[in-house]
Amino acid sequence: MTEQSRAPVTIYDVAKAAGVAPSTVSRTFARPGRVNADTAERVRQAAEQLGYRSAQIRQGPSTTRTKLLGVMVSDVANPFFSQLIRGAQLAANEVGYEILLADCRESGTRERAALERLIPVVEGFVIGSSRMPDSTLRMIAKQRPMVSMNRAMVDVPSVVTDNAGGARMALELLRELHHDDVYYVAGPEAAWPDGMRFRGLRDHAHTLGMTVHRVGPVLPTFEGGLAAARQLAERRPTAVIGYNDLVAVGVMHGLMQAGLRVPEQVSVIGFDDILIARLVLPTLTTVAAPMRQMGANAVGNLVAILNGARSQATEAMVMPVQLRVRGSTAQRSQRVSPAMGVGRASGSGPQ
Repeated sequence: MTEQSRAPVTIYDVAKAAGVAPSTVSRTFARPGRVNADTAERVRQAAEQLGYRSAQIRQGPSTTRTKLLGVMVSDVANPFFSQLIRGAQLAANEVGYEILLADCRESGTRERAALERLIPVVEGFVIGSSRMPDSTLRMIAKQRPMVSMNRAMVDVPSVVTDNAGGARMALELLRELHHDDVYYVAGPEAAWPDGMRFRGLRDHAHTLGMTVHRVGPVLPTFEGGLAAARQLAERRPTAVIGYNDLVAVGVMHGLMQAGLRVPEQVSVIGFDDILIARLVLPTLTTVAAPMRQMGANAVGNLVAILNGARSQATEAMVMPVQLRVRGSTAQRSQRVSPAMGVGRASGSGPQ
């Protein structure tokens, strides 16, 4: 039977393959929140194998102008994303768009269900720190234009920070302070920046003659850092780098609860430079990311694609980072007053 003469796949075919009722198939695509996550995933896999979804996509509208953009983040409670969201919102408003915000709460399954629900409503997506596999992101991108933030993909336009450069700056500071053994507290395994940061640390440590140990993964939260601190306290490290600022602050508190002084005995560095980094005592040394600008650039790229620009998805847009040296880092051998509020940019002096 030729492709042209093959009968179209129906929800009854999908229901039979997935072992569910046809009504369950219908709800999976129309109202995914009403279907058990495991059942919904089984239905989607059966649909993909049979080609059901691709058939529906070809029949669906492709030129609807709703002036709405979907913005997905992995945890709206994380202050890192509040700045991304604000940058995206302001950029969208400037060109006559509004955003619809979705929060997957660190769940790839929940993220996929929310995106599929938004497909008929929005013109395109900005996805921040996706927890879904690349294959699933590509499937969504075939249905609506997409820009990925905090995760580089060769076939989807992406905006990321210089994770490797930030890791290098953090290690170089610790080396200047005579630390040669560093512990990295890892974030979620599905987080693309985590792999890039650890790889950057490991590779540059070899160049500097340093050693990097990995602890985790942990949740990218204050509580995640506290949990890691319990392991770290037994090893008595002299330097720790956290996946993000929330983890780093949790590590600081956990180490101090265990009787270790920061920075006199342990230097701690984070990533992102969220507000809490400047509020805690000691203030946190961190790799600062241009979070609001990332959100604005992602929306700008998406709107350009919607207006007919050709997507340049072969290479991610890399945003520069800066090292903010504050009170949580000091000399390994003896207490030295750390520079407060000094910024170091890759390849430049203090600013």
